[in-house]
Amino acid sequence: MLILQTPAGFLEHIGRKLGTSAWFTIEQHHISGYAGLTGDDFWIHVDTERAAREMPGGKTIAHGLFTLSLVPLLQRDIFRVAQRGRGLNYGSNRVRYTASVPVGSRVRLHQTLVDAVRVGDATRLTTHCEFELEGSARPALVAEWILQLHDR
Repeated sequence: MLILQTPAGFLEHIGRKLGTSAWFTIEQHHISGYAGLTGDDFWIHVDTERAAREMPGGKTIAHGLFTLSLVPLLQRDIFRVAQRGRGLNYGSNRVRYTASVPVGSRVRLHQTLVDAVRVGDATRLTTHCEFELEGSARPALVAEWILQLHDR
């Protein structure tokens, strides 16, 4: 795990791999909970009986946006800033869902720091995020994630 004292410490890591998270298992209660919160309850996500009959592999699949939403959780395994203020999700660039994530799959996050710039009392980070899908040659998701970390 990369431990920095302040958000400005990221300026010294531009272009470097920040690290890899632990594996996270996608379970049906995650998918169903996300569907309930967002209203995206299309059958490929929540109807396990129909998925068993009609989906390749016979399983429901996770929402792409659910997988993307795991970045904040999984990046906790990758880096920590000892002295910082608030953190703000600043957005995403070039999000691509490159493989389906069937229920029961394990994913992990790989992050590389693409850019870091000072903006007032904050450092804005752009990270390349790739979700490895265990047993697949293709990642589940590739995106640039932008996070703004303010000084303490």
